[in-house]
Amino acid sequence: SASFHSGWGLRTLADDAVFFNPMSYHNGSIWPHDTALCGVGLARYGERESVVRLMSGTFEAAVHFNMRLPELFCGFTRAPGEAPIAYPVACLPQAWSAGSAFMLMQACLGLEIDGWEGELH
Repeated sequence: SASFHSGWGLRTLADDAVFFNPMSYHNGSIWPHDTALCGVGLARYGERESVVRLMSGTFEAAVHFNMRLPELFCGFTRAPGEAPIAYPVACLPQAWSAGSAFMLMQACLGLEIDGWEGELH
């Protein structure tokens, strides 16, 4: 639902939930790897426009973090002219967040990688 999407990525808790706190570690923050996993699920069910929105938001957030996606960032709603708010103690960069960009690209393009067979479908 729209209450999960901040404009930068997906929140861990919808902004209309009772315990939502955009600065909470798990109750409203944005984790790039969670956003990417959801993007793959959306792509699997043909929701390509939604995946493109997630990838765009994640990429635009990365620009504000010098192309080094952090572990997580605060789940405030995106506002014109404003950057995403860094989570104070997030690892920056974070390996699984860096990988999320490739997962979102894979979902946008409809690619499947078979590492065992060395094939791209």
